[in-house]
Amino acid sequence: MDLASYSDYAVRLVNTEEPTRGSDALTSVEAVRALFGVSQSAARRATEADVTRFRSVRGRLRAVFEAADAGDETLAVDLLNSLLLEFPVSPQISGHDHRDDDGRPLWHMHLADHPSNATAGYAAIAAMGLAFHLTTYGVDRLGLCEAAPCRNAYLDTSTNRSRRYCSDRCATRANVAAYRARKRLEADRSDSTGRTAASAQRATASGER
Repeated sequence: MDLASYSDYAVRLVNTEEPTRGSDALTSVEAVRALFGVSQSAARRATEADVTRFRSVRGRLRAVFEAADAGDETLAVDLLNSLLLEFPVSPQISGHDHRDDDGRPLWHMHLADHPSNATAGYAAIAAMGLAFHLTTYGVDRLGLCEAAPCRNAYLDTSTNRSRRYCSDRCATRANVAAYRARKRLEADRSDSTGRTAASAQRATASGER
């Protein structure tokens, strides 16, 4: 597995909350377990106590995205380094059950964690994945959706560093809003021009009398 792909763990956790909408999906141990995806063995370690711990890690990961989005590369790196120090991992070569056409293991790098609880394991993988993404693609590839009031986190993997929204839905909504704003501006300008022309005509007519 591409180690940078583990950065999806960070995005999934950060996006369980939408602060501007007052929405929080991380309210139960079931919600915590769902974040692990296919990693069922890791998910089974989660307890009710992990709900609060996950929220704490979520806030720290969001702070990394906020710093990156604001262009403060040093702060983003410092915040991420603090997570890496607190939640270490052990890189290992793994084959799992994946085989090539000749039956040989498809060896790849895997992040093995040795956590005391589910939060520590998840945070370790999320932080390391985000660190690989940051160092591979750049700090400016970590962003927050510009379609207000969304502000969900995303990872920009576009070839021209052009991504600005967390999803196609938000991109469409933002484009529609921008189109409507342009139309309103054009209408306001047209009305203003019409009123100016009418005033000029009245002034001319008054002068002629």
